Formats: sequence, structure tokens, C-alpha cells
Amino acid sequence: MEKTYVEQHDGGYWIAGTRISLDSVVYAFRDGAAAESIQRSFPLLSLEQVYGAIAYYLGHEHEIDDYLLASEIKFEAESDERRQKFATENPQLWRRLMDARKELQRR
Repeated sequence: MEKTYVEQHDGGYWIAGTRISLDSVVYAFRDGAAAESIQRSFPLLSLEQVYGAIAYYLGHEHEIDDYLLASEIKFEAESDERRQKFATENPQLWRRLMDARKELQRR
């Protein structure tokens, strides 16, 4: 009997039956976290689900890596758009924020 650990819907990958993204588990796994550590970070998941998600990732590594890269690129583009909109709509506040950032970087 085969068990499904990952579902694809709403444009993303999710741990089956949860609202926890596969992305979360994969990033932790790629950062070197053990399955037990990942499970502690997501207490709604069983250890079996974590191992199932990791196995799914390893079996579809290129597909998931491409998906994650595309998500990161989309996120960066959307962030740039929000920054530009904010800077245009609030130029004085934007300038103050950038000055504060420069000051923090000097420290």
C-alpha cells in the first residue's frame, strides 16, 4: 500500500493533509537539519511525514529545486516592486529608512 506524503495544489507543494509547505521541510533539510530536528520545528508533523517529505524531495529533486528557484525569483521581483512603490509614494520616509540602514551598516 502506497502512502502519499506530498500534495501539489494552489501553485505549491504541501505536506499531505496539512498547511505546511514542502518548501519549509526542504530548506531545513538542505541546511543540514536532521529529520527529528525538522519534526520538532513543525510539531504538527509526524516523523513519518517528515521522512516522507524528504523522500519525495529526493525523488523529485530537480523538479522541486526548479520550483524553489522560480519561487525565490518571483518573491524578489515582487519585493522590488513593493519597495519601488513605497519609495515613490513615501519619498521622505524612504530616505529616512535608507539613511538609518546606512548608519546601522557602518556600526
